[in-house]
Amino acid sequence: MAVSGFTVGACILLLHISYVANYPNGKVTQSCHGMIPEHGHSPQSVPVHDISVSQMTFRPGDQIEVTLSGHPFKGFLLEARNAENLNGPPVGSFTLIDSEVSQLLTCEDIQGSAVSHRSASKKTEVKVYWNAPSSAPNHTQFLVTVVEKYKIYWVKIPATIVPLPTLPPASHLTKPFSASDCGNKKFCIRSPLNCDPEKEASCVFLSFTRDDQSVMVEMSGPSKGYLSFALSHDQWMGDDDAYLCIHEDQTVYIQPSHLTGRSHPVMDSRDTLEDMAWRLVDGVMQCSFRRNITLPGVKNRFDLNTSYYIFLADGAANDGRIYKHSQQPLITYEKYDVTDSPKNIGGSHSVLLLKVHGALMFVAWMTTVSIGVLVARFFKPVWSKAFFLGEAAWFQVHRMLMFTTTALTCIAFVLPFIYRGGWSRRAGYHPYLGCIVMTLAVLQPLLAVFRPPLHDPRRQMFNWTHWSMGTAARIIAVAAMFLGMDLPGLNLPDSRKTYAMIGFVAWHVGTEIVLETMTEFRSFSHLLQRKQRVMLLKRQCWQFMSVGMLLFSSYFYLQSTIYEQAKTLAFAGQVIIIIKPKKVEACPHCLEHICEFSLGRLRSCL
Repeated sequence: MAVSGFTVGACILLLHISYVANYPNGKVTQSCHGMIPEHGHSPQSVPVHDISVSQMTFRPGDQIEVTLSGHPFKGFLLEARNAENLNGPPVGSFTLIDSEVSQLLTCEDIQGSAVSHRSASKKTEVKVYWNAPSSAPNHTQFLVTVVEKYKIYWVKIPATIVPLPTLPPASHLTKPFSASDCGNKKFCIRSPLNCDPEKEASCVFLSFTRDDQSVMVEMSGPSKGYLSFALSHDQWMGDDDAYLCIHEDQTVYIQPSHLTGRSHPVMDSRDTLEDMAWRLVDGVMQCSFRRNITLPGVKNRFDLNTSYYIFLADGAANDGRIYKHSQQPLITYEKYDVTDSPKNIGGSHSVLLLKVHGALMFVAWMTTVSIGVLVARFFKPVWSKAFFLGEAAWFQVHRMLMFTTTALTCIAFVLPFIYRGGWSRRAGYHPYLGCIVMTLAVLQPLLAVFRPPLHDPRRQMFNWTHWSMGTAARIIAVAAMFLGMDLPGLNLPDSRKTYAMIGFVAWHVGTEIVLETMTEFRSFSHLLQRKQRVMLLKRQCWQFMSVGMLLFSSYFYLQSTIYEQAKTLAFAGQVIIIIKPKKVEACPHCLEHICEFSLGRLRSCL
């Protein structure tokens, strides 16, 4: 009984430990509704943690920064609820700011509707973004459960109620925007350059028209989600003044925001915008608003009478939440002051440094290195007697092409770091493969400097090492180029780029296979011809030997036959002698029968 009781007690303890052990990793979806940790203890009554929000009102599509702070804590569960029904389902969704500290949960079948801790490490502050849905209630309240220790926790700590203000709706535009005044009265940015928003649905259009101390902004483009532009001090996202037109439920919401790094924009108050209007027709979204040139005391709003790089981007939006732009933003080539003289400019979806990087890598690893390999592999016997500057011509050409490959690779390798200002964590495996290729490209010529003499025993090892490193570098370089083509910085056509690259690789591989086949066939032909000559010589020898043996056999056969017949050939003292025996002494009794016949008559007898 003691053993049985101990076993039952151990099982209950293990189950309890297993149940509790799930909490340090934040997977607490079973507590979404009540927000109560099932620790078996009573919660604390006086909260020591605070919830603060970045703005006190919101509209559908807004993104509000929510901050949880206070005494060190290990776990938490944050949700937004309808302030008039706190026991109802979660409202809206969250976006993480630091994914190493927090994680999203799916509560009530709403993805990202709650946030919890990722580990049991102590924290004093957690920040996330809350995305207001299009069907938000009139009043929203944030609730959080905080766990300091297993026995010490607080349930549903409330935050300030955030109301949904009643604002006059934006007016509807009655006609499309016109590009006729671009360069005369309007400062215009268009993609493609000189496109017309009145006639082309795919035309992305942005214009600024100064009117005394304010600027009228017009933006037009495809209505697949949202359109946005940003004013930036550099060509990188971060610390920028941005404006969005978001298409949601047959309505366009015009929203100012600011960017903090390469993350979701933080929505700001619309109080700085006037005369907002929008239009949705035939798959085209257009929006306009007026903004003062200077806004003293307003945080995150730039003065418009200063030069900036201008970004134009578009992407998908759903339920008030915007997603990453579908392609690299259009960025002006230089800084512009939109309140200065009207201009008609364009931009590029890819940066010149990245284009040069891709072009140099392509030339190096699709052209020079491939030709260099072909020369060393297949032209060595062809140019065996040609020399240039004291070395074999094929070797000089091979060395020149390989040094060119290394030089182009080194130059191209530096350009992304100059553009990015450091390492890029958003480029996937491409930079890692590029570093491997760069290392091998530098090691190859260094290894070639220590090449042993032709008949040195180490020459075979050098040849294999040199070939292996070169082949590995070519394969990894091709893989890196395929991955690099998909990065948004180059903005290459989706399908044509892959087919073009496959065509180049297939052409080079096919060329090497054809040349290798021809080389092997030629070697086989020489070997076959040599074997055929040997077989022919053997056949001729056998024929000569056979003829010789036949003649030799015939000689002895005739000799023996005539010799035997000579005994009996005596025609009245007349015998025809065909051949004379070597030794007459062998048959002395036949001498009288042997005569020599010459010129048809009997000359003499022996």
